[in-house]
Amino acid sequence: MTDSKDSGNSENSGDLPDAGTSNTQDAADEAERVSSELYDLIGVKGEASDTGPGVSQCGDKDPEKYFRIFHAWTFTPASADRLDGVMERLRTELPERGWKVVEYGPDTSKNKNLSLTADNDEKKYSVKIAHFAKDESPNLNLMVVSGCYRVPDGETVDRF
Repeated sequence: MTDSKDSGNSENSGDLPDAGTSNTQDAADEAERVSSELYDLIGVKGEASDTGPGVSQCGDKDPEKYFRIFHAWTFTPASADRLDGVMERLRTELPERGWKVVEYGPDTSKNKNLSLTADNDEKKYSVKIAHFAKDESPNLNLMVVSGCYRVPDGETVDRF
């Protein structure tokens, strides 16, 4: 999972935003808070997968001192038609909450799934949301990724 996420950033790994200093557990808790805010913004009854955040390298920076947090999860609505219009609404509402939509439109898959990427400079997080409308059970897949954190002096990155 981290390979596909990082591959898109390999050419500009030095440009990843600085997210400040934190230990991995506190940063993971922040990622869950960001995901929870996104869940609330979806605004549809349904269920989120129960996956926890993970830790990945931060470009070519020292992997013992720098890290990024990622949180991949899936939202499945109580009924399939509930997702109709959600992506368009998120495209409008995310900027009202401090997110900048940097990409929006169909992906390159045969199903042309609608995809949205947004960055939040204040929180130092990015999210990619894909609407899998043609799946047997339509859902939203979300990948929340932090900027680069640095562990406090004397600590090393805890990988989980």
